[in-house]
Amino acid sequence: MTNQAYIPSGGLAGKLVRLNARLRIRRPLTFALDHPIVSITFDDFPRSAVTYGRAALGRRGWHGTWYAAAGFIGTDTHHGAMMTHVDVGALADAGHEIACHTHSHTDAARTPVDTLLADIDRNADVLNAAVPGSTLENFAFPYGESSPAAKSALQSRFETLRGVRPGVNRTGDDLNLLKAVGIDGGQDGMDRVLDWIADARKKPGWLILYVHDIQDQPTDWGCTPREFEMVLEAVSRSGADVMTVRDAAKAIRA
Repeated sequence: MTNQAYIPSGGLAGKLVRLNARLRIRRPLTFALDHPIVSITFDDFPRSAVTYGRAALGRRGWHGTWYAAAGFIGTDTHHGAMMTHVDVGALADAGHEIACHTHSHTDAARTPVDTLLADIDRNADVLNAAVPGSTLENFAFPYGESSPAAKSALQSRFETLRGVRPGVNRTGDDLNLLKAVGIDGGQDGMDRVLDWIADARKKPGWLILYVHDIQDQPTDWGCTPREFEMVLEAVSRSGADVMTVRDAAKAIRA
């Protein structure tokens, strides 16, 4: 694993790849809610998220979904120190959901399907050693990068596949590429998150939030502890049911 931030394809070619992934191999949602559901998720995940995120959720009696890329275990990256095997086990024991983010944090839009599947199998093996008997039910594409081939290969393996395109999930949205809103970007980013929480309250849907590091000097993909608390307070005021992705998907199916 590298401690340098990877940058996915940009420009027109990157936009076309993402549009193709959004339009093909879809599993459209059909559901109606009388109040919003919010899932709070953590990507990769850094130890700072374990330290601050778990405690902040615990004070409210909430659980999160932790998309683990097990190749990061025990390493240092641009996000800082990453999770340990003990962290993964402790989160699961406390009722949080451990979900899949590949082992090598690989860009699924650029990775052959057989290589992607082998990497996911490796991730499952490592995480199962930390949490014996566990099953990874949900998946998030690293960088939000997908392809029709990847969606086709993974839709029968996982209950949901998540991207990073911002928005609230409602009827017509895609279980194979769920929308999600990043808790990042400084004050402008926090304003956007608060707007999406208000949107989910006004027209109830399933809002998935995600964050990477939570520290006093966060990366571009993280936030400060104060910012994280501000977002959780807004979620609490919204009247949303806060659920893991696993539980939210079950509730919507029901």
